[in-house]
Amino acid sequence: MSCVCRQAVQLQVNFQGTKGNINLEPLFPLKDKVVIVMGATGTGKSRLTIDLATRFPAEIVNSDKIQVFKGLDIAINKVTEEECKGIPHHLLGEVESSSNFKATDFRIRAAKAVESIVSRDRLPIIAGGSNSYIEYHM
Repeated sequence: MSCVCRQAVQLQVNFQGTKGNINLEPLFPLKDKVVIVMGATGTGKSRLTIDLATRFPAEIVNSDKIQVFKGLDIAINKVTEEECKGIPHHLLGEVESSSNFKATDFRIRAAKAVESIVSRDRLPIIAGGSNSYIEYHM
């Protein structure tokens, strides 16, 4: 059985002046996909990720280093249960505020969440404004 992530997200680009899409899939081997949405506070990251997750079989992994902690929901504009629209969210309000939670702790928990999401043939969407938690490796 192939992963839904591979089916749902295709590498296609529209170049100005071309007819149709150019499929870039042959240039990149098929791998499980992860979508990362980052940006400044108040730019609509949460809404975008929830909208994506309602269109694709996806789950969201929080990468905001404040929203990972329990409490402060109103002060940090954490999405409400209603706003989540039933989309599973990981690392959102899961860590005690007294904890010394570091980037390495995030990496370990986020990797487990992504593995779990992919194992269920769903697309992981990592979202947040804390780029100190996200580092790209090729």
